[in-house]
Amino acid sequence: MAATQVVPGQTVASDIFLNEKMEAAISSAEISTSPGNDTKNLDSNLLVVSPYTEREHLLDLRTLDAENALLARALVHMRALRPDYATANYSETFNWTEIIEQHLESLVREGGHQWKNTCFFIVAFRSQIPPTTKYADLGAMDKAAHAEATASGGFLKYWFGTPDQDGRNLATCIWRSEPEAKEGGKGPAHRKAAGATRHLYTHWKIERYRLTICDDLQSWDLVDWAD
Repeated sequence: MAATQVVPGQTVASDIFLNEKMEAAISSAEISTSPGNDTKNLDSNLLVVSPYTEREHLLDLRTLDAENALLARALVHMRALRPDYATANYSETFNWTEIIEQHLESLVREGGHQWKNTCFFIVAFRSQIPPTTKYADLGAMDKAAHAEATASGGFLKYWFGTPDQDGRNLATCIWRSEPEAKEGGKGPAHRKAAGATRHLYTHWKIERYRLTICDDLQSWDLVDWAD
């Protein structure tokens, strides 16, 4: 089996928020790929942006402009700041200040890039699963949908937590744009997952946000998305 070097990313929150079902803490830069994949000259362009590390789940930075590629690289440091992320206010859940004002600023400075005002589209999926839901079934559908979304383009980051004692959880996706998010959700894997929603969840809710990072990183804000 071939192996390729990729830019390592960190997935969900710190280990205290994870259980054994989440084998997603990316600590190695060695990512296995399926036989036959042409990985030559791709090493520095592949980024782990989710709990899934197979080739079809990796983000190819060459498909992005500078702003999106830089943010994707900064987002590998995304982590939850609180254990009640399933119900907490979204803007207070993650380390946005650290991501933007430390990691992104450092990457921009190191690359000598002049950051241009850019908006990003964020989806948050809040859910609650009953005890009867088989986690393996849920995970298989999630993984297939992620590969599908990655292939569609513009998918910068995927984070999901672990259900709390009441089965409540949070998953979130960061996209280059809203149209690309909509396109990424049109495939058969997403349709299958959507069709299973009523059987797998007792409750679910979708929230949308806009992240705007202004010229030269002078300011940024995270607000509800308004069409």
